[in-house]
Amino acid sequence: MIDLLALLYPWTKSLHILAVIAWMAGLFYMPRLFVYHTERSTPGDAIDPVFQTMEEKLLRLIMNPSMIVTWVFGIVLLFTPQTGAGWDVLWVWTKLAAVGAMTWFHMWLAARRKDFVAGANTLTGRQHRMMNEVPTVLLVIIVLSVVVKW
Repeated sequence: MIDLLALLYPWTKSLHILAVIAWMAGLFYMPRLFVYHTERSTPGDAIDPVFQTMEEKLLRLIMNPSMIVTWVFGIVLLFTPQTGAGWDVLWVWTKLAAVGAMTWFHMWLAARRKDFVAGANTLTGRQHRMMNEVPTVLLVIIVLSVVVKW
């Protein structure tokens, strides 16, 4: 099995990176959609269903699948010899903690989308803008963990 993982390493790593890029794009874009939805729409107006459709499709067609693929190939990479990963190195734990936080943020965004659907959004555009910084901070932690291996 280890030989197969080593043989597939370039493909596994490539698919993991592609999925991360797609996931990050969604994590950056969804809060921005929420800002516009909050500031340019009210529940039940003509533009409200347009924002809801955009948010739903972003979550269902891009964010959810890319998060799953990111996790699957990330776990495979954890067991691939070339990565230098293992449960005994700190950078794996910092990356896992940051990816866990990113997954929580993903779920938080999904819950906020449901608030918009229910006409119950309580956050301001400014608050959504502030939350838009969360994936940036987590991305920095993840990249530094993997590249610098600290």
